[in-house]
Amino acid sequence: MAAPSVSRAAVLKKSDGLPEDVPRIRGYDFNQGLDHRALLNSFLTTGFQATNFALAVQEINKMIERRLEEEDEQQDASGLRQGCLGCTIFLGYTSNLISSGVRETIRYLVQHKMVDVIVTTAGGVEEDLIKCLAPTYLGDFSLPGKELRQRGINRIGNLLVPNENYCKFEDWLMPILDQMVLEQKTEGAKWTPSKMIHRLGKEINNPDSVYYWAYKNDIPVFSPALTDGSLGDMIYFHSYNNPGLVLDIVEDIRSLNCKAVFAKSTGMIILGGGLIKHHIANANLMRNGADFAVYVNTGQEFDGSDSGARPDEAVSWGKIRIDATPVKVYADASIIFPLLVAETFAHHASRLCVDGKSS
Repeated sequence: MAAPSVSRAAVLKKSDGLPEDVPRIRGYDFNQGLDHRALLNSFLTTGFQATNFALAVQEINKMIERRLEEEDEQQDASGLRQGCLGCTIFLGYTSNLISSGVRETIRYLVQHKMVDVIVTTAGGVEEDLIKCLAPTYLGDFSLPGKELRQRGINRIGNLLVPNENYCKFEDWLMPILDQMVLEQKTEGAKWTPSKMIHRLGKEINNPDSVYYWAYKNDIPVFSPALTDGSLGDMIYFHSYNNPGLVLDIVEDIRSLNCKAVFAKSTGMIILGGGLIKHHIANANLMRNGADFAVYVNTGQEFDGSDSGARPDEAVSWGKIRIDATPVKVYADASIIFPLLVAETFAHHASRLCVDGKSS
């Protein structure tokens, strides 16, 4: 008995041909031996988020190539390296990444001047400084909050931060705040969040710190919600003992926006969502959009939040250029970002640096 014709027509529907240049899906063959670069390169034809990872590598490498092209032009014209101004790279990240070991990846980029502008949260600043004073420990996501609270231990996912760390941070920070107030009153110092972070990077004087290198390399760090964390707690307590500290966010927003407006081209690398994502994207709106963009987060767009929005939504606002090829990787940045850096900035380190020093 023949199969029903309607079933055959449904199951064996004739396909339209696909263009010859459409890549075929193929993953890494471990029979060829273990080659980590080849493994990561194979992600482009693996599919799903592996492909998005490979596209993000391509997008960041475009930023780097644009940066190096401009540097070569400047070197040819003057005979001197004038700095990498071809593509101004904005890096944004949330505080949990500084709490984690991604901090060391970020520090590498800042140490070697591979990024130009940073936007982060209050926790993204203080957790770096606190780690210079006392360690963060590995715990477990399932540790009960009640027991940890009774022991004076704070949990960030599966990371553990003893409350004593914040006490050490207070002891370190309070004299600096006193000095800032004194300079404000006697020298007319005008403090902004970025100027405060610059000062804290100088004071910590520790090469393990992201913000020490931001200070050394004069890379601005913007954090418009600097009071939303332990720094805010300490500023609050300090205001009772020595009132008068003023932080001006108006000067910072002008400075950040001008970094975008006067750039020849811009690239955004944004890890996470919320304030850091929008603050960078909105700065790039002032120049009719970034030329390159990579998002890494696990957020979804279904609730209408900017945190989970795809890059195409930013195109509609003019925050990413209409001819750009932005990429979003739906993944945990603690896995993806070190691999991204390995395939981009670290891979080009010899071109980005001179005599072992940052360009």
